[in-house]
Amino acid sequence: MIIIGIAGGTGSGKTTVVNKIMERMPAGQVGVISQDSYYKDSSHVPVEDRQKINFDEPGAFDWDLLFEHLNKLRAGQSVEMPTYSFLTCTRQKETVHLDPHDVVLIEGILVFSDSKLRDMMDIKVFVDADADDRLIRVIYRDCIERGRTPQMVIDRYERVLKPMHNQYIEPAKRYADLIVPQGGNNEVAINLLTDYIKSRLRKSNP
Repeated sequence: MIIIGIAGGTGSGKTTVVNKIMERMPAGQVGVISQDSYYKDSSHVPVEDRQKINFDEPGAFDWDLLFEHLNKLRAGQSVEMPTYSFLTCTRQKETVHLDPHDVVLIEGILVFSDSKLRDMMDIKVFVDADADDRLIRVIYRDCIERGRTPQMVIDRYERVLKPMHNQYIEPAKRYADLIVPQGGNNEVAINLLTDYIKSRLRKSNP
């Protein structure tokens, strides 16, 4: 199984890059894991305190479950990926079934933060974007999808997103084999990644 890590700041365009790659892939040969699905459950935290949780540091994730699932996929076993609600900051009862694939894309803000996970990756991609562009996307996404006001998003950006980006995400860029500027708008980089994955698939399935 080939594992491709796709990291980058919040709002950098990681999901768009993944979606564009998937649109060009043969059906059933590439799977996707979102690191967001592996946030720790916060149902035990009082509702009024959940918005204070720092979702942008490594301790927010259930790394053990993520490694367990990756190892099962490598061993040819299916997994039930968790789902997470940013509206309630809790893990949901529903799961997403994922069968083993020849190629797995794992995307998230901190997928390069753990050396064990980095070592499992065959290629590491960092999706880069200007801070202003990322903030605009985060405001739009959080207001539409997560029920937050623009002021709430800006306050969180200054209090958490910006310092965590500088502490954890930006330094991880040095681990990347490929840096993709302009996120999902960089068709050249997306085409290169697509061609690379297809070439690896041909080697795995001659």
